[in-house]
Amino acid sequence: MEVKTSLLDNMIGVGDMVLLEPLNEDSFIENLRNRFDHNEIYTYIGSVVISMNPYRSLPIYTPDKVEEYRNRNFYELSPHIYALADEAYRSLRDQDKDQCILITGESGAGKTEASKLVMSYVAAVCGKGQEVNKVKEQLLQSNPVLEAFGNAKTVRNDNSSRFGKYMDIEFDFKGDPLGGVISNYLLEKSRVVKQPRGERNFHIFYQLLSGASEDTLKKLKLDRDFSKYNYLSLDSATVNGLDDAANFRTVRNAMQIVGFMEDEVQSVLELVAAVLKLGNIEFKPESRCNGFDESRVKDKNDLKEMCELLGTEQTVLERAFSYRTVEAKMEKVSTTLNVAQAYYARDALAKNLYSRLFSWLVTRINESIKAQTKARHKVMGVLDIYGFEIFEDNSFEQFIINYCNEKLQQIFIELTLREEQEEYIREGIEWTNIEYFNNAIICDLIENNQNGILAMLDEECLRPGTVTDDTFLDKLNTVCAEHQHFESRLSKNSKFLTDHSLPHSCFRIQHYAGKVLYRVEGFVDKNNDLLYRDLSQAMYKANHSLIKQLFPEGNPAKVNLKRPLTAGFQFKASVGTLMRNLQTKNPNYIRCIKPNDKKAAHIFTESLVCHQVRYLGLMENVRVRRAGYAFRQAYEPCLERYKMLCKQTWPHWRGPAREGVEVLMADRQVPTEEFAYGRSKIFIRNPRTLFFLEERRRRCLQDLATLIQKIYRGWKCRTHFLLLKQSQVVVAAWYRRYAQQKKYQNIKSATIMVQSFARGWKARKILRELKYQKRCKEAVTTIAAYWHGTQARVELRRLKQEARNKRAVTVIWAYWQGTKARRELKRLKEEARRKHAVAVIWAYWLGLKVRREYRKFFRANAGRKIYDFIIQRIMQKYFLGLKSSMPSMSPVDKNWPARSYLFLDGAHTALRRIFHLWRCKKYRSQFTEEKKAVYEEKLEASEIFKDKKALYPSSVSQPFKGDYLEISKNPKYQKLNSTVDEKVLLADVVNKINRANGKGAARIFLLTKNSFVLADQKTGQVKASVPLPDLTSISVSTQKDGFFALKLKEGSASAAKGDFLLSSEHLIEIITKLHRTGAMAADGDQLNIDISDEFLVQFKQDKVCVKFVQGSPKNGNGVSCKRKNNRLLEVSVP
Repeated sequence: MEVKTSLLDNMIGVGDMVLLEPLNEDSFIENLRNRFDHNEIYTYIGSVVISMNPYRSLPIYTPDKVEEYRNRNFYELSPHIYALADEAYRSLRDQDKDQCILITGESGAGKTEASKLVMSYVAAVCGKGQEVNKVKEQLLQSNPVLEAFGNAKTVRNDNSSRFGKYMDIEFDFKGDPLGGVISNYLLEKSRVVKQPRGERNFHIFYQLLSGASEDTLKKLKLDRDFSKYNYLSLDSATVNGLDDAANFRTVRNAMQIVGFMEDEVQSVLELVAAVLKLGNIEFKPESRCNGFDESRVKDKNDLKEMCELLGTEQTVLERAFSYRTVEAKMEKVSTTLNVAQAYYARDALAKNLYSRLFSWLVTRINESIKAQTKARHKVMGVLDIYGFEIFEDNSFEQFIINYCNEKLQQIFIELTLREEQEEYIREGIEWTNIEYFNNAIICDLIENNQNGILAMLDEECLRPGTVTDDTFLDKLNTVCAEHQHFESRLSKNSKFLTDHSLPHSCFRIQHYAGKVLYRVEGFVDKNNDLLYRDLSQAMYKANHSLIKQLFPEGNPAKVNLKRPLTAGFQFKASVGTLMRNLQTKNPNYIRCIKPNDKKAAHIFTESLVCHQVRYLGLMENVRVRRAGYAFRQAYEPCLERYKMLCKQTWPHWRGPAREGVEVLMADRQVPTEEFAYGRSKIFIRNPRTLFFLEERRRRCLQDLATLIQKIYRGWKCRTHFLLLKQSQVVVAAWYRRYAQQKKYQNIKSATIMVQSFARGWKARKILRELKYQKRCKEAVTTIAAYWHGTQARVELRRLKQEARNKRAVTVIWAYWQGTKARRELKRLKEEARRKHAVAVIWAYWLGLKVRREYRKFFRANAGRKIYDFIIQRIMQKYFLGLKSSMPSMSPVDKNWPARSYLFLDGAHTALRRIFHLWRCKKYRSQFTEEKKAVYEEKLEASEIFKDKKALYPSSVSQPFKGDYLEISKNPKYQKLNSTVDEKVLLADVVNKINRANGKGAARIFLLTKNSFVLADQKTGQVKASVPLPDLTSISVSTQKDGFFALKLKEGSASAAKGDFLLSSEHLIEIITKLHRTGAMAADGDQLNIDISDEFLVQFKQDKVCVKFVQGSPKNGNGVSCKRKNNRLLEVSVP
């Protein structure tokens, strides 16, 4: 994107209308059109910014744009609203001047958006920090709240401000925002009860019905259907581009950021809902005996709901709609209201209620955003007020609005001329008076205390007797008939014979913006703004937190019989205060223009724009600026911009900037009457002179551009040549280095090769010599070895021969000795055989004798001996087998080796019993006291429930834990644990069965040594504490359910509410512990356990039968309990 360094650079049309040539209305409009077509929506008239509404989003408000215009001179960049905001902010921060930004224009011209842009820019460029950011956010978020309650859709604007807003933003000495104060002017409260065709009521009504949750609408007694409310127009209920639901969420969030409490937001919404309900109240006539009609409410439902919202009595408000009390001194007169008067009272209450609510919102926002410190503050005021309005039917509101615009136009002209005059005097330039249209005569026509229109309207409202709008018009015709800016059918300025556009009940005022026709119908009533005292007192009696603040005059203790101030008087005083405030500040102006009535982009309606240019007085503003000198600029930027036009000032001027400008203007031969030298600025009278300098500057810039291009190209070529030359030197150096390195490598490799060959030849020569010496040594050694071998073999043969000779003698001797030994052995063997035969025969003989003797003895005792031996052997085998097949050491292991013989049955059984007792003793010796107690409980549970309760087998394998809730460790039950003084033996969650419906409620069951406690599971609050002696018996069923009944002793304090019917997943453990603990608490008396499928339970005064039946599970549920009648609860067990 092209960056503009000056207002005059790359200009589309003329950025400052002061420089427009020729200056006339056609060229003015054409310049606006040209810039609008190129998306240039901002144009200057000196320091005044003209803003055209583009009716679309443009990419000119980005953070980059903010930084671009930050701390830049006003004329340094192209026209923009940021330039004016920056100029105002820097003047406030650096020069300590209070500023005000006046934003004017007709409805739909973009005034509200312009004020938002100014505030957002100031918020972006001022300081940072947590507190500063909070203040900025609150200031910015006040806009959505006020827009929701004060803006509405009109035929000209979808977000039209129906009130005037002036915000003073307060800054500290560093320029950081401290807070702000908002003033509101003339809310168009008549819109609450009636809207013109094609327009809507205030946004908040539609946002509330579209965006509030169903729960909120139910509390406010509202329905989303717009057609159900008489105060809401239906033809424009929805607007394209407006998301009422999202906007409602934005408003709620903005109210939270600004500082509204949740109850305050709810109170505000209740009042908005009350206004809607108020519009639905309708009346019917009812004749009285005295002949007068009296109004009565038709349908009292809306009245009732409205009274519930406001917290007031229905009869009091209904009477206020039917009667009116008039007080005069010490007398009170009560009169009835007819239907028309009742509708008037209803609408007056709705308008006052909404108007006062809006004023309260402004006051509440001021409390949140006001500066906390009391030190002196710098102030920047932003005025966003309704523009000049000319409708087909103009009434009191348009008259007041146009009066305010007349005053703003008056102060605009005065401040503009004063600023111009002060600058001339400050710069030492001669000031010449400028003729212009002074609209003070129009302001005097309206606000004169004696003969002004507002004064006469107040006089008519206060005059006794019959007062109507026609009597007011007659008075205007009498007093203002000769005024040149006033016309009516009877005034001297009227040409009623030919001007048929002026009806009888109207008057016309020639405003600075043009003629406006006002219809006097409703002037007196709207100026009176009368609310009956009965309604004020009825509102004051309400219990609503906000209503008493809105209607303080309803306090019976502070009755004021004085007539309240009129709306016109109040507005006149407010405008006077505003004007005095603006005159104390340095003004900055933004003039907003609407390009077309269709609210569409890219459409420029020349007649509409021309009309706005006229009534905004823009042409007059240009003439005022051009009456003296059209253009002025400080010497430094002027010399910096045009110094290239003179050789003496180019490229650098060493002296003061003013002298440089004087040399420059003399060199250019500019006529002296076309400019003047001030103290810090040069003033140029005619725009043609400025355009002449710009044209010469443009040509010089072209020549300078050519020169710069030539120098640049020469520098570029020279730099390229030097780079090539340097590159060639570097390349050559690197090549020479490479060549020398290559040569060196070749020489080195050749030298290494020669050295290797020489070393190889020398090494081979030495090797040959060494090999020769080695072979000589080996030959000598071989010869010596052969010689020694020969000598050794000769000696060996000699020794072998000697050994063979000696061995032959030995062998012969050995054979001889062997022969002798074999002969002796044979003799000895023969002799031994003869002796052995004798011994054998003798042994056989002795054996025969023994057998003969033993046979007699064996026949008498052999059977018994054999039997004893066999039995002993069987017993030994039995015990050894039993040893190798012994069962495990577990007492529940019932395995035992089988016996092999029947006669061992007694011993086998005795041994099995002895082993089991010994095994049990070993197992018991391993038990701790706690484990022993658990097994004792298990044993007791077996005695109670075994073969009696179907649930018992599944509980055998489950250990008794006792404290399932870890009540001493869990911080959730710390309070409950502190209330129980004794040690908790059991803590579990049970369900207490309700007799009424059979459903269970979760309770905490605690068991101690002396009592049991039932407490609420969520809060830990003790519901019942029963001493164990008061517990007489426990009833359970025989099935797999967890239900049990704790029956209490009749007449005891614990039995006041009856017995307890409970259910638990740990039924076996709970009843076992109750049985053991109850026996100890009752000094040995056993607690009765009744196991039956049908038992009685005492509930207070009635006895209920609990019956257990078999049933199929439904929907995956298990046990279910249902009430069959008042005396029967049926438990279905699957």
